[in-house]
Amino acid sequence: MNWDFMLFGTLPYVFITIAIVGTIYRYMVNRFSWSSLSSQFLENKVLFFGSFPWHFGIILVLLGHIIAILIPGTFLAWNAVPVRLYLLELSGLILGLLALIGLLMFIYRRLTDSRVRAVTSSWDVLILIILAIQVLTGLGNALLYRWGSNWYASSAVPWIWSVITLNPQVEYIASLPLLAKIHIFNALIFILLIPFSRLVHFLAFIGPLKYLTRSYQLVRWYTRAPRTEAIRQYK
Repeated sequence: MNWDFMLFGTLPYVFITIAIVGTIYRYMVNRFSWSSLSSQFLENKVLFFGSFPWHFGIILVLLGHIIAILIPGTFLAWNAVPVRLYLLELSGLILGLLALIGLLMFIYRRLTDSRVRAVTSSWDVLILIILAIQVLTGLGNALLYRWGSNWYASSAVPWIWSVITLNPQVEYIASLPLLAKIHIFNALIFILLIPFSRLVHFLAFIGPLKYLTRSYQLVRWYTRAPRTEAIRQYK
């Protein structure tokens, strides 16, 4: 059996189909579950200090991955200048470390706060494991194999486009190191889990854009006396 073709030529379509159908079904049946189900009201301090490095690091890393997918030629041309290549690799490593710090704080919060632990589901644990594997394998690739941005743009990106165009060419990534393959396949598992977990909440990013065009919110004070007098009475 050709394991590379099964893992990177067949399962991507299975996982993506399940993710799309499951997400649409969840939205149609229970759209109010499209939430991160925040436990901020239970514990806020560790969450606050973990949220910034996690979101800042992971969003910029994902943005770099997306840019390489959209314009791989320009991406490789940028890396053709050694100084720019060094800068990109160093920036990616720093952002990955920031994401790891934030993720470790999330895990610490789940393990040490009894109230947060009480509302932690098995899905939460699984998602943290998947995210930890993704971040650690990404950092491992950055530290063990030089110029990961180059082989990503020249090997992984053509494979991604071959999957998108329904012509999977696994030979692009067949020769990659095992750690890189784990990183790629774990990303597919991440996609698979979207409709079954709180991961679905990041798909609701369009929602906040409505605040830019909505009308002003009307606020009424439900007090018998004017607001200035009501305040004066409490002083």
